[in-house]
Amino acid sequence: MKVSLFATCLTNALYPDVDLTMAKILKHLGHTVDVPEGQVCCGQIAFNSGYVDDAREVARTLIDSFERSEVVVGPSGSCIAMIHHYYPTLFENEPAYLKKVEDLIHKSYEFTQFVVDVLKKPDLGAHYKAKATYHPSCHATRLLGIGEAPLKLLQHVKGLELLPLPEARLCCGFGGTFSVKMPKISEAMVAEKAQHVLDSGADILLGLDMGCLMNISGYLEKINKPVKTMHIIQLLGEGMKS
Repeated sequence: MKVSLFATCLTNALYPDVDLTMAKILKHLGHTVDVPEGQVCCGQIAFNSGYVDDAREVARTLIDSFERSEVVVGPSGSCIAMIHHYYPTLFENEPAYLKKVEDLIHKSYEFTQFVVDVLKKPDLGAHYKAKATYHPSCHATRLLGIGEAPLKLLQHVKGLELLPLPEARLCCGFGGTFSVKMPKISEAMVAEKAQHVLDSGADILLGLDMGCLMNISGYLEKINKPVKTMHIIQLLGEGMKS
């Protein structure tokens, strides 16, 4: 099928290799990939900050960009959750756009969802020797209901020892603008999460959202306890090269 890549703001600006690797994996699986040029931010930052009208304008541009796409796949549970859970509210008084939103919801997926639940390809033939633990980010877990898909992908990586993360479902404290508005609370939360990562004994911290990984790795570096952090896509991409 033809897959449209949703290159989210954070990955596009700071971690472009995540988007590029996602495209390579999808092509490896036999699909064509395009990147609609009109796409912009999903509007989550403005929405979470209370700027609903501004968020709606940004969201409208994103919706139009993917209107003709067969399927849309993104590397962020947070951004896909914004579309699925908050776009209907944003456009509840605009019937024409609400129909477009419904169409986008039905064809948009977070990467692990798409590969495991839609393509039924939990084994990508990857090899990566390491001890890793997995942080289930809030939006992916609570809003999209993603549970087993990322774990199934990781369990099929040869040589990877997947260790449990204590209190895994606790938030890392990032929450987009929450970390800016409530820095002291945010730091206390990430300090707790960082200690749990260290307690796991893992060499690598994996996740579905680079915002969470950036937050946790930043704190670990601050306390001089660096642990390598990788998006699941990055680990799979590296493992498929070997």
